[in-house]
Order: sequence, then C-alpha cells, then structure tokens
Amino acid sequence: MTKLTWRDDPEYLALVSDLLAKEPVQRLANYTQHHHSNRLDHSISVSYNSYLIAKRLHLNVRATARGGLLHDLFYYDWRTTKFNLGSHAFIHPRVALRNAEKLTDLSPMEKDIILKHMWGATLAVPKYRESLIVSLVDDYEAIHEFSGPARQHVHTWLAKGTPNA
Repeated sequence: MTKLTWRDDPEYLALVSDLLAKEPVQRLANYTQHHHSNRLDHSISVSYNSYLIAKRLHLNVRATARGGLLHDLFYYDWRTTKFNLGSHAFIHPRVALRNAEKLTDLSPMEKDIILKHMWGATLAVPKYRESLIVSLVDDYEAIHEFSGPARQHVHTWLAKGTPNA
C-alpha cells in the first residue's frame, strides 16, 4: 500500500488550500528552517502529520491542520535575529499569530495552537489536545529535518560495508 502524501489527500487540501495559495505562506519557502529544510516544507510537514494524528483521534482536524500550517509564519532568520523582549522560542509564536491574523480569521483553538507550539521550550501550556499534538509533532519534525542528512550518511556508509549476497 502506497503512503498518501499531503498533495494527494483531498480532505487535507480542502482544509488548507486557501492558506497555501496565499503569498505570505508561500514566502516561507525562502527561509531555512532546521538547516536542511525550508520553513514552508517544515510547516506543511507539521501541519499534515498533526492532521493525521488528530484525524485518527477524532479531534478537530481543521484547527490542527490550519494552526499547524501557520505556527511558524514569521520572516526572519532565527539564528541571527535577536530580540530584547525574550528568546526566539518566546517571541516567534506571537509574531506568527500576528501574521496569521492578517491572513485569515482564527478560532480560539487555532490561536492556541500557534501560541503554544513551543511548549517545553516555554512555559506556555497547551489548552487543547490539538495544541499538544502540534507542539510534539513540531519537535519531532525539527529533529527529523536536522538529522536527515546525517542519517542518510550513516545508511550509505553502512550499505557500503555490507557484503553483497
């Protein structure tokens, strides 16, 4: 059985296609996220994988998909831009929320998803299960994206050392 991708999932696309069509969301592709990915690809991965979990748990898939897609809607390099008001982990969810509110109407759950997605790095405790899902999937995706090339290098190295049968 072939694994469905977000591009092939009509239910998911129906929830987020209006956002994906917007220039401010597409502009995220211009920003590196976790060294080996861009912010748009990262946001889509967080959104889609969170949506799949929410769907399986019979939770609010719309808020999960949309909040997940907008959780990192900011336009600066977090490695070089510093703030006097707090750390990137504290500031960027607020910037993302402000930017998301300019694009679309947000439900209270979507706002919570965006604001609380850095739970663990901040003390902002998620109010909804959907917010917790996005926060945990965001952490998973960050590790996966950052370590991807190293994992591939190890697999290639191991394959070279394996004798052919």
